[in-house]
Amino acid sequence: MKLLVFGGALASTTYACTTLVVGKAASADGSVLLTHSDDGENNGDARLCEIPAASHLPGKRRPIYFAFEDYPRYVGRNRGPCYMPTGDQKPYVPIGHIPQVSQTYAYYEATYGLVNEHGVGIGESTCSGVFGTKARGYGGNALLSIDSLSRIALERTKSARDAVKLMGQLSEKYGFYGAGSFEGSAESLIVGDADEAFFFHILPDPSGTSSIWAAQRVPDDHVGVVANMFVIRDIDFNDSENFLFSSSVKSVALHKRWWTPADGKLDFTRIYSDGEYASKFYSGRRMWGAYHRFGVEFPSNYSNLRYEHVYPASAKPGKPNITIHDLFSIHRYHYEGTQFDMTKGLAAGPFGNPTRFTTTSQKVKGNWERSIGIFRTTSTHVAQLRRTGQNSILWFGPHATPGTVFVLFPANQIRVPEPYMLADPNHLSRQSAYWAHRYVFNVAKIRYDSAHQDVQKLQLEMEKAGEALVAKLDAHSSELTSTSRAKAYAAHAEKVMKAVWALPDMIIAKYADGFLSDGDALGYPDWWLKAVGYEHGPPPPPEGPSVKYVGISEISEDNCDDNGIAKCIGQCLKSGFAACAVHCTQKCKDRNGQIFV
Repeated sequence: MKLLVFGGALASTTYACTTLVVGKAASADGSVLLTHSDDGENNGDARLCEIPAASHLPGKRRPIYFAFEDYPRYVGRNRGPCYMPTGDQKPYVPIGHIPQVSQTYAYYEATYGLVNEHGVGIGESTCSGVFGTKARGYGGNALLSIDSLSRIALERTKSARDAVKLMGQLSEKYGFYGAGSFEGSAESLIVGDADEAFFFHILPDPSGTSSIWAAQRVPDDHVGVVANMFVIRDIDFNDSENFLFSSSVKSVALHKRWWTPADGKLDFTRIYSDGEYASKFYSGRRMWGAYHRFGVEFPSNYSNLRYEHVYPASAKPGKPNITIHDLFSIHRYHYEGTQFDMTKGLAAGPFGNPTRFTTTSQKVKGNWERSIGIFRTTSTHVAQLRRTGQNSILWFGPHATPGTVFVLFPANQIRVPEPYMLADPNHLSRQSAYWAHRYVFNVAKIRYDSAHQDVQKLQLEMEKAGEALVAKLDAHSSELTSTSRAKAYAAHAEKVMKAVWALPDMIIAKYADGFLSDGDALGYPDWWLKAVGYEHGPPPPPEGPSVKYVGISEISEDNCDDNGIAKCIGQCLKSGFAACAVHCTQKCKDRNGQIFV
């Protein structure tokens, strides 16, 4: 099956997101956990925004906007304080409308909907697909992107299952398009609540006016990972508890003669995926790496991930009691300690830097290893979906995970401090949490092996403090007002902001110019010196003629008047020593030391 080309060929520079899920029986606290790293490029919109709940009169229509994912992703007056026009900005114009509902719920959003006030959470990963189309007003007829679908689902549903059903129904009725033609025409979401979670896969249908979608429930004692490629395999059409799907899943496969009922269960990935889209192992390495950290060992090598069942949709973790800190760690992972360790080798330089910047060479062709933690991340979130204490928590980290500190926000009280709503990637701001973390991430590269330990220390300290705050507020939840809880969360966010902004100055003071602040030279490791030919650099200076040293006591007093210095210099020059004038002048002046003769 060939991918229908639409809007350009695949490029080597791609956006690509990683999502993880942990069932409630596999987590340490009984929460359903799901994550999403928004791995964009330089102009991503890293704002965390609050969308307030609202009541709507009968007959109202909900506007749908094109999925602009760069900054600013939206400008307008009807979606909360994040998006109000500033300067010469003009409100965006809708590409269409759908009927509005009488009541919509409050939720957090970034590029996609994240978590709503009822504890429904979402994580997104773009995938390749065998069909593609364009948006209404942009050369096509489809109205809804995954951006819009995720937001509408959080506006209108109180459970993950209802969210999946609603997104499926709307996409079938109004059409679905993939927002990014470079990365793929299809999408995957992990959708969860405190009770269950689903993989949700979707792509346009061949007509470009509807959709093909399927969802599979994650077993409560399983973990899973989606990394820019579908993971749902054999669909059991008779199991409505664990599988949800559009009728087009069957009808299109039948029409194209890609599947018949006689074949048995339909392999969704084999039929509707177009495989790994940037390079071999682009998806598979992250899947292998995440499962490795979950304590599940799968093969690291394969021929074609689309056709081979190398990794299941989900698996029981070998490591019990998965915590939020485990998920933070996986999103910071560069395969340290494995055969794919990106902190090792020449590409990592002398200081073990795992960052591999986007490569633009037209002469040297190749690919970097694709890590889970990557420099071009816009933001990452972990949704801790639970029914205890204050209910669900959103943990949000601006910029790249190796340099971010995750800060917590309660789902039942949607409120975002201003520093997290300021994230213009083209204008550095000391008031922006995004820029604080971006600054730290880049400054720490002056001596990654050492400075990154300082970053990790702050991450652990602040994230443990956040976890302690949750426990404290849980213990006193019945005694606290919404105002006092909001103040506690805001104070913690402000503390993190100040600590992150202070870190770059400390790093510069500690490691500037290759010296520790106590004056000791840090130097380079021996292996790197050998690899870069340090041993073959300029040789030591040549040895001069042999000389003997005479003490000052052997020079008479008259040797230190003007004529004496001249005699000294003459004797010195005969010895072959070059700096005689300076040498003799100094020795005669202080009557101490030695001279050459």
